Amino acid sequence: LQDCEIFYTEDGLQRIKPYYHQFATYAKGRWVGRSVFDVFTKEFRDRNTEYYEKAIESGLIELNGNKVDKDTIVRNGDLVTHYIHRHEPPVSTQPLGIIRETEDGLLVIDKPGSIPVHPSGRYSYNTVLRILEIKHGYKSLYPVNRLDRLTSGLMLIGLNADMARRLKTNMVEHTIQKEYVCKVIGEFPLGRIICEQPIRVVAHKLALNCVDPEKGKPSLTEFVRLCTDGKYSILYCRPKTGRTHQIRVHLQFLGFPIANDPLYNNKEVWGNDLGKDGTLPATPDQYNDNDLAVNLTLQKPVFDPALRPTKMAGKCDEECNNHAWTGVIKRMEDWQAKQDVVRQVNCNSDGPRMCDVCANPSMPDPTLDQLCIWLHAWRYSGPGWTFKTPLPDWAKGV
Repeated sequence: LQDCEIFYTEDGLQRIKPYYHQFATYAKGRWVGRSVFDVFTKEFRDRNTEYYEKAIESGLIELNGNKVDKDTIVRNGDLVTHYIHRHEPPVSTQPLGIIRETEDGLLVIDKPGSIPVHPSGRYSYNTVLRILEIKHGYKSLYPVNRLDRLTSGLMLIGLNADMARRLKTNMVEHTIQKEYVCKVIGEFPLGRIICEQPIRVVAHKLALNCVDPEKGKPSLTEFVRLCTDGKYSILYCRPKTGRTHQIRVHLQFLGFPIANDPLYNNKEVWGNDLGKDGTLPATPDQYNDNDLAVNLTLQKPVFDPALRPTKMAGKCDEECNNHAWTGVIKRMEDWQAKQDVVRQVNCNSDGPRMCDVCANPSMPDPTLDQLCIWLHAWRYSGPGWTFKTPLPDWAKGV
Protein backbone atom coordinates (compact mmCIF):
# COMPACT_ATOMS: atom_id res chain seq x y z
CA LEU A 1 0.00 0.00 0.00
CA GLN A 2 1.09 3.55 -0.73
CA ASP A 3 0.90 5.92 2.24
CA CYS A 4 -1.75 8.04 0.57
CA GLU A 5 -3.94 4.98 -0.01
CA ILE A 6 -3.83 3.45 3.46
CA PHE A 7 -6.46 5.30 5.51
CA TYR A 8 -9.99 6.27 4.59
CA THR A 9 -13.11 7.24 6.54
CA GLU A 10 -16.53 5.67 6.06
CA ASP A 11 -19.61 5.56 8.29
CA GLY A 12 -17.80 7.45 11.04
CA LEU A 13 -14.87 5.03 11.34
CA GLN A 14 -11.25 5.08 10.20
CA ARG A 15 -10.67 2.12 7.90
CA ILE A 16 -7.86 0.36 6.08
CA LYS A 17 -8.31 -1.11 2.61
CA PRO A 18 -7.80 -4.91 2.72
CA TYR A 19 -4.31 -5.91 1.61
CA TYR A 20 -2.12 -8.98 1.23
CA HIS A 21 0.30 -9.76 4.02
CA GLN A 22 2.57 -12.67 4.89
CA PHE A 23 2.89 -13.75 8.51
CA ALA A 24 6.02 -15.75 9.30
CA THR A 25 7.11 -17.21 12.63
CA TYR A 26 9.08 -20.13 13.95
CA ALA A 27 7.07 -22.91 15.56
CA LYS A 28 6.32 -22.34 19.22
CA GLY A 29 6.96 -25.13 21.67
CA ARG A 30 3.28 -25.90 22.17
CA TRP A 31 2.83 -26.39 18.40
CA VAL A 32 5.46 -29.10 18.05
CA GLY A 33 3.98 -32.53 17.38
CA ARG A 34 0.59 -31.16 16.32
CA SER A 35 -0.82 -31.07 12.79
CA VAL A 36 -0.77 -27.83 10.83
CA PHE A 37 -4.57 -27.84 10.72
CA ASP A 38 -4.85 -28.33 14.48
CA VAL A 39 -2.41 -25.48 15.17
CA PHE A 40 -4.20 -22.97 12.96
CA THR A 41 -7.76 -23.84 13.97
CA LYS A 42 -7.01 -23.72 17.68
CA GLU A 43 -4.36 -21.00 17.90
CA PHE A 44 -5.68 -18.46 15.37
CA ARG A 45 -9.37 -18.01 16.00
CA ASP A 46 -10.10 -15.04 13.74
CA ARG A 47 -10.90 -17.42 10.85
CA ASN A 48 -13.06 -20.53 10.67
CA THR A 49 -12.07 -24.13 9.96
CA GLU A 50 -13.33 -24.01 6.37
CA TYR A 51 -11.00 -21.11 5.64
CA TYR A 52 -7.96 -23.00 6.96
CA GLU A 53 -8.86 -26.10 4.94
CA LYS A 54 -8.88 -24.02 1.75
CA ALA A 55 -5.74 -22.07 2.73
CA ILE A 56 -3.78 -25.30 3.24
CA GLU A 57 -5.09 -26.81 -0.01
CA SER A 58 -4.22 -23.68 -2.02
CA GLY A 59 -0.72 -23.31 -0.59
CA LEU A 60 -1.34 -20.13 1.41
CA ILE A 61 0.03 -21.91 4.49
CA GLU A 62 3.55 -23.38 4.28
CA LEU A 63 6.24 -24.95 6.43
CA ASN A 64 9.80 -23.99 5.53
CA GLY A 65 8.60 -22.70 2.16
CA ASN A 66 6.95 -25.99 1.22
CA LYS A 67 3.30 -26.80 0.61
CA VAL A 68 1.67 -28.93 3.32
CA ASP A 69 -1.51 -30.90 3.89
CA LYS A 70 -3.84 -30.91 6.90
CA ASP A 71 -2.02 -33.75 8.61
CA THR A 72 1.53 -32.44 8.23
CA ILE A 73 3.15 -32.42 11.67
CA VAL A 74 4.84 -29.26 12.94
CA ARG A 75 8.37 -29.91 14.17
CA ASN A 76 10.81 -27.94 16.27
CA GLY A 77 12.48 -25.18 14.24
CA ASP A 78 9.89 -25.14 11.44
CA LEU A 79 9.23 -21.77 9.79
CA VAL A 80 5.47 -21.34 9.56
CA THR A 81 4.16 -18.88 6.97
CA HIS A 82 0.63 -17.76 6.20
CA TYR A 83 -0.14 -15.49 3.25
CA ILE A 84 -3.46 -13.77 3.92
CA HIS A 85 -5.82 -11.15 2.58
CA ARG A 86 -5.83 -8.98 5.68
CA HIS A 87 -8.88 -7.12 6.94
CA GLU A 88 -8.01 -4.70 9.74
CA PRO A 89 -10.81 -3.74 12.14
CA PRO A 90 -11.93 -0.11 11.88
CA VAL A 91 -11.14 2.30 14.69
CA SER A 92 -12.30 5.68 15.94
CA THR A 93 -11.91 8.68 13.65
CA GLN A 94 -10.91 10.77 16.64
CA PRO A 95 -7.37 11.94 15.82
CA LEU A 96 -4.32 11.28 17.96
CA GLY A 97 -3.93 14.51 19.92
CA ILE A 98 -0.39 15.91 19.97
CA ILE A 99 -0.12 17.54 23.40
CA ARG A 100 3.57 18.42 23.43
CA GLU A 101 6.85 17.70 21.68
CA THR A 102 9.96 18.72 23.61
CA GLU A 103 13.35 19.67 22.20
CA ASP A 104 15.08 16.79 23.97
CA GLY A 105 12.86 14.15 22.36
CA LEU A 106 9.64 13.61 24.31
CA LEU A 107 6.34 13.29 22.47
CA VAL A 108 3.15 13.49 24.56
CA ILE A 109 -0.10 12.38 22.91
CA ASP A 110 -3.77 11.83 23.75
CA LYS A 111 -4.71 8.35 22.48
CA PRO A 112 -8.33 7.68 21.54
CA GLY A 113 -9.93 4.44 22.65
CA SER A 114 -10.07 1.59 20.08
CA ILE A 115 -6.54 2.14 18.72
CA PRO A 116 -3.83 -0.30 19.88
CA VAL A 117 -0.33 1.03 20.47
CA HIS A 118 1.71 -1.59 18.57
CA PRO A 119 1.00 -3.64 15.45
CA SER A 120 -0.41 -6.89 16.81
CA GLY A 121 -3.00 -9.50 15.87
CA ARG A 122 -5.37 -8.08 13.25
CA TYR A 123 -4.00 -4.54 13.63
CA SER A 124 -1.03 -3.11 11.72
CA TYR A 125 -1.76 0.28 10.14
CA ASN A 126 -4.60 1.20 12.53
CA THR A 127 -2.16 1.51 15.44
CA VAL A 128 -0.66 4.44 17.32
CA LEU A 129 2.87 3.85 16.05
CA ARG A 130 1.92 3.45 12.39
CA ILE A 131 -0.45 6.43 12.46
CA LEU A 132 2.26 8.64 13.96
CA GLU A 133 4.69 7.39 11.33
CA ILE A 134 2.43 7.74 8.30
CA LYS A 135 0.24 10.73 9.17
CA HIS A 136 2.68 12.76 11.26
CA GLY A 137 6.07 11.82 9.82
CA TYR A 138 7.73 10.43 12.97
CA LYS A 139 10.39 7.78 12.36
CA SER A 140 11.85 6.56 15.66
CA LEU A 141 9.25 5.97 18.36
CA TYR A 142 9.81 4.43 21.81
CA PRO A 143 6.55 4.13 23.82
CA VAL A 144 7.11 4.49 27.57
CA ASN A 145 3.63 3.83 28.97
CA ARG A 146 1.41 1.48 27.02
CA LEU A 147 -2.34 1.83 27.25
CA ASP A 148 -4.77 -0.99 26.48
CA ARG A 149 -6.47 -0.77 23.09
CA LEU A 150 -9.81 0.29 24.61
CA THR A 151 -8.27 2.74 27.11
CA SER A 152 -7.89 6.38 26.10
CA GLY A 153 -5.60 9.10 27.33
CA LEU A 154 -2.08 10.33 27.83
CA MET A 155 0.92 8.49 26.41
CA LEU A 156 4.61 9.33 26.76
CA ILE A 157 6.69 8.41 23.71
CA GLY A 158 10.44 8.85 23.41
CA LEU A 159 11.69 10.14 20.08
CA ASN A 160 15.11 8.72 20.85
CA ALA A 161 16.41 5.79 22.87
CA ASP A 162 18.02 8.00 25.52
CA MET A 163 14.75 9.77 26.37
CA ALA A 164 12.92 6.43 26.53
CA ARG A 165 15.54 5.00 28.92
CA ARG A 166 15.33 8.04 31.20
CA LEU A 167 11.55 7.88 31.41
CA LYS A 168 11.50 4.13 31.99
CA THR A 169 14.02 4.59 34.79
CA ASN A 170 11.66 7.18 36.30
CA MET A 171 8.83 4.65 36.02
CA VAL A 172 10.83 1.92 37.76
CA GLU A 173 11.90 4.32 40.51
CA HIS A 174 8.28 5.49 40.96
CA THR A 175 9.14 9.15 40.37
CA ILE A 176 6.34 9.49 37.81
CA GLN A 177 2.82 9.97 39.20
CA LYS A 178 0.00 8.54 37.07
CA GLU A 179 -3.58 9.81 37.43
CA TYR A 180 -6.63 8.31 35.73
CA VAL A 181 -10.38 8.83 35.71
CA CYS A 182 -12.98 6.09 35.21
CA LYS A 183 -16.72 5.44 35.33
CA VAL A 184 -17.90 2.45 37.36
CA ILE A 185 -21.22 0.80 38.14
CA GLY A 186 -22.83 1.57 41.48
CA GLU A 187 -22.42 4.19 44.18
CA PHE A 188 -18.75 4.04 45.10
CA PRO A 189 -18.08 4.90 48.77
CA LEU A 190 -16.80 8.31 49.82
CA GLY A 191 -13.28 8.84 51.08
CA ARG A 192 -9.89 7.58 50.00
CA ILE A 193 -10.16 3.88 49.13
CA ILE A 194 -6.92 1.91 48.71
CA CYS A 195 -6.71 -1.55 47.15
CA GLU A 196 -3.45 -3.42 47.75
CA GLN A 197 -4.42 -6.83 46.37
CA PRO A 198 -1.60 -8.61 44.46
CA ILE A 199 -2.24 -9.25 40.76
CA ARG A 200 -1.10 -11.99 38.41
CA VAL A 201 -1.76 -13.10 34.83
CA VAL A 202 -4.33 -15.88 34.49
CA ALA A 203 -4.12 -16.40 30.70
CA HIS A 204 -1.75 -14.43 28.47
CA LYS A 205 -3.65 -15.26 25.29
CA LEU A 206 -6.92 -13.92 26.69
CA ALA A 207 -5.21 -10.91 28.35
CA LEU A 208 -6.89 -12.06 31.55
CA ASN A 209 -5.56 -11.01 34.96
CA CYS A 210 -6.74 -11.52 38.52
CA VAL A 211 -6.16 -10.84 42.20
CA ASP A 212 -4.09 -13.62 43.77
CA PRO A 213 -2.90 -13.05 47.36
CA GLU A 214 -0.39 -15.90 47.13
CA LYS A 215 1.07 -15.73 43.62
CA GLY A 216 0.30 -12.17 42.55
CA LYS A 217 2.76 -9.29 42.30
CA PRO A 218 2.45 -6.39 44.78
CA SER A 219 -0.06 -3.84 43.48
CA LEU A 220 -1.58 -0.68 44.93
CA THR A 221 -4.25 1.65 43.58
CA GLU A 222 -5.86 4.63 45.30
CA PHE A 223 -9.44 5.62 44.42
CA VAL A 224 -11.49 8.74 45.26
CA ARG A 225 -15.09 9.26 44.21
CA LEU A 226 -15.63 12.50 42.30
CA CYS A 227 -19.39 12.27 41.74
CA THR A 228 -22.24 9.77 41.52
CA ASP A 229 -25.90 9.54 40.53
CA GLY A 230 -26.42 6.27 42.41
CA LYS A 231 -26.25 4.18 39.23
CA TYR A 232 -22.73 5.17 38.15
CA SER A 233 -19.76 6.86 39.81
CA ILE A 234 -16.87 8.86 38.36
CA LEU A 235 -13.60 8.05 40.14
CA TYR A 236 -10.13 9.54 40.38
CA CYS A 237 -7.53 6.74 40.29
CA ARG A 238 -3.84 6.73 41.25
CA PRO A 239 -2.04 3.46 40.47
CA LYS A 240 1.19 3.32 42.47
CA THR A 241 2.37 0.20 40.62
CA GLY A 242 2.04 -0.72 36.96
CA ARG A 243 0.51 -4.18 36.64
CA THR A 244 -1.41 -5.08 33.49
CA HIS A 245 -5.10 -4.14 33.86
CA GLN A 246 -4.36 -3.05 37.44
CA ILE A 247 -7.12 -0.44 37.77
CA ARG A 248 -9.66 -2.70 36.07
CA VAL A 249 -8.81 -5.73 38.21
CA HIS A 250 -8.78 -3.79 41.50
CA LEU A 251 -12.15 -2.21 40.72
CA GLN A 252 -13.61 -5.62 39.92
CA PHE A 253 -12.27 -6.97 43.23
CA LEU A 254 -13.85 -4.04 45.11
CA GLY A 255 -17.22 -4.78 43.48
CA PHE A 256 -17.31 -1.68 41.25
CA PRO A 257 -16.09 -2.74 37.78
CA ILE A 258 -15.75 -0.22 34.99
CA ALA A 259 -19.27 0.05 33.65
CA ASN A 260 -18.61 -0.92 30.03
CA ASP A 261 -15.63 -3.24 30.58
CA PRO A 262 -16.30 -6.35 28.44
CA LEU A 263 -13.62 -8.36 30.25
CA TYR A 264 -14.10 -7.68 33.97
CA ASN A 265 -17.79 -6.68 34.01
CA ASN A 266 -19.12 -9.84 32.38
CA LYS A 267 -21.57 -12.06 34.29
CA GLU A 268 -21.31 -14.87 31.74
CA VAL A 269 -17.65 -15.25 32.70
CA TRP A 270 -17.52 -14.20 36.38
CA GLY A 271 -21.01 -15.03 37.64
CA ASN A 272 -23.52 -12.73 39.33
CA ASP A 273 -20.97 -11.40 41.83
CA LEU A 274 -18.68 -10.30 38.96
CA GLY A 275 -15.59 -11.47 40.82
CA LYS A 276 -16.13 -9.22 43.85
CA ASP A 277 -13.73 -10.09 46.68
CA GLY A 278 -12.23 -12.75 44.41
CA THR A 279 -15.41 -14.86 44.46
CA LEU A 280 -15.79 -17.07 41.41
CA PRO A 281 -18.57 -19.42 40.30
CA ALA A 282 -17.60 -23.06 40.72
CA THR A 283 -16.10 -24.90 37.77
CA PRO A 284 -18.67 -27.10 35.99
CA ASP A 285 -17.77 -30.78 35.82
CA GLN A 286 -17.31 -30.78 32.04
CA TYR A 287 -14.35 -28.37 32.34
CA ASN A 288 -10.99 -29.81 33.31
CA ASP A 289 -7.51 -28.40 33.68
CA ASN A 290 -6.41 -29.73 30.28
CA ASP A 291 -9.37 -28.26 28.42
CA LEU A 292 -7.97 -24.80 27.73
CA ALA A 293 -7.51 -24.77 23.94
CA VAL A 294 -9.71 -22.36 22.01
CA ASN A 295 -12.37 -24.29 20.11
CA LEU A 296 -13.00 -22.46 16.86
CA THR A 297 -15.62 -24.94 15.71
CA LEU A 298 -17.81 -24.21 18.72
CA GLN A 299 -21.31 -23.43 17.49
CA LYS A 300 -23.23 -23.73 20.78
CA PRO A 301 -21.06 -22.36 23.59
CA VAL A 302 -21.81 -23.91 26.95
CA PHE A 303 -22.87 -21.54 29.71
CA ASP A 304 -23.64 -23.30 32.99
CA PRO A 305 -24.99 -21.63 36.12
CA ALA A 306 -22.71 -21.45 39.10
CA LEU A 307 -22.83 -24.67 41.08
CA ARG A 308 -21.37 -23.20 44.22
CA PRO A 309 -19.18 -20.16 44.91
CA THR A 310 -15.44 -20.60 45.32
CA LYS A 311 -13.71 -17.93 47.41
CA MET A 312 -10.31 -17.07 45.92
CA ALA A 313 -9.42 -14.09 48.07
CA GLY A 314 -8.20 -16.26 50.93
CA LYS A 315 -5.76 -19.15 50.91
CA CYS A 316 -6.48 -22.05 48.61
CA ASP A 317 -4.44 -25.07 47.73
CA GLU A 318 -2.90 -25.44 44.27
CA GLU A 319 -5.46 -27.92 42.98
CA CYS A 320 -8.41 -25.76 44.04
CA ASN A 321 -6.81 -22.65 42.55
CA ASN A 322 -6.08 -24.20 39.17
CA HIS A 323 -9.49 -25.84 38.89
CA ALA A 324 -11.38 -22.63 39.67
CA TRP A 325 -9.45 -20.61 37.09
CA THR A 326 -9.90 -23.34 34.49
CA GLY A 327 -13.61 -22.54 34.61
CA VAL A 328 -13.08 -18.79 34.21
CA ILE A 329 -10.72 -19.29 31.28
CA LYS A 330 -13.07 -21.70 29.53
CA ARG A 331 -16.09 -19.44 30.08
CA MET A 332 -14.11 -16.53 28.62
CA GLU A 333 -13.16 -18.63 25.59
CA ASP A 334 -16.78 -19.71 25.15
CA TRP A 335 -18.02 -16.15 25.49
CA GLN A 336 -15.53 -14.85 22.90
CA ALA A 337 -16.42 -17.66 20.49
CA LYS A 338 -20.09 -16.84 20.98
CA GLN A 339 -19.45 -13.18 20.15
CA ASP A 340 -17.65 -14.19 16.95
CA VAL A 341 -20.65 -16.29 15.87
CA VAL A 342 -23.18 -13.60 16.83
CA ARG A 343 -21.24 -10.87 15.00
CA GLN A 344 -21.03 -12.95 11.83
CA VAL A 345 -24.73 -13.86 11.91
CA ASN A 346 -25.79 -10.28 12.62
CA CYS A 347 -23.74 -8.62 9.88
CA ASN A 348 -26.95 -7.94 8.00
CA SER A 349 -30.36 -9.48 7.57
CA ASP A 350 -29.10 -11.87 4.90
CA GLY A 351 -26.18 -13.18 6.95
CA PRO A 352 -22.49 -12.25 6.91
CA ARG A 353 -21.01 -10.42 3.93
CA MET A 354 -18.27 -12.43 2.27
CA CYS A 355 -15.06 -10.91 0.92
CA ASP A 356 -14.90 -11.28 -2.87
CA VAL A 357 -11.16 -11.96 -2.71
CA CYS A 358 -10.66 -14.35 0.22
CA ALA A 359 -14.26 -15.49 0.87
CA ASN A 360 -13.80 -14.67 4.56
CA PRO A 361 -16.90 -13.36 6.36
CA SER A 362 -16.68 -9.63 7.04
CA MET A 363 -17.28 -8.63 10.64
CA PRO A 364 -19.79 -5.84 11.31
CA ASP A 365 -18.57 -2.47 12.48
CA PRO A 366 -18.13 -1.91 16.21
CA THR A 367 -20.76 0.25 17.85
CA LEU A 368 -19.72 3.50 19.50
CA ASP A 369 -19.82 1.94 22.98
CA GLN A 370 -17.48 -0.82 21.79
CA LEU A 371 -14.75 1.62 20.75
CA CYS A 372 -13.57 2.35 24.27
CA ILE A 373 -13.96 1.55 27.93
CA TRP A 374 -14.58 4.30 30.45
CA LEU A 375 -10.99 4.47 31.66
CA HIS A 376 -8.81 7.44 30.73
CA ALA A 377 -5.17 8.27 31.50
CA TRP A 378 -5.63 11.90 32.51
CA ARG A 379 -2.38 13.31 33.94
CA TYR A 380 1.25 12.23 34.31
CA SER A 381 3.78 14.13 36.41
CA GLY A 382 7.52 13.62 36.77
CA PRO A 383 10.61 15.51 37.95
CA GLY A 384 9.94 19.09 36.85
CA TRP A 385 7.09 18.38 34.45
CA THR A 386 3.34 17.70 34.27
CA PHE A 387 1.20 16.84 31.25
CA LYS A 388 -2.54 16.28 31.10
CA THR A 389 -5.30 15.72 28.55
CA PRO A 390 -8.82 17.11 28.32
CA LEU A 391 -11.38 14.96 30.13
CA PRO A 392 -13.55 12.72 27.93
CA ASP A 393 -17.25 13.55 27.76
CA TRP A 394 -18.29 10.58 29.93
CA ALA A 395 -16.04 11.86 32.77
CA LYS A 396 -17.64 15.29 33.01
CA GLY A 397 -20.47 14.11 35.25
CA VAL A 398 -23.18 11.47 35.61
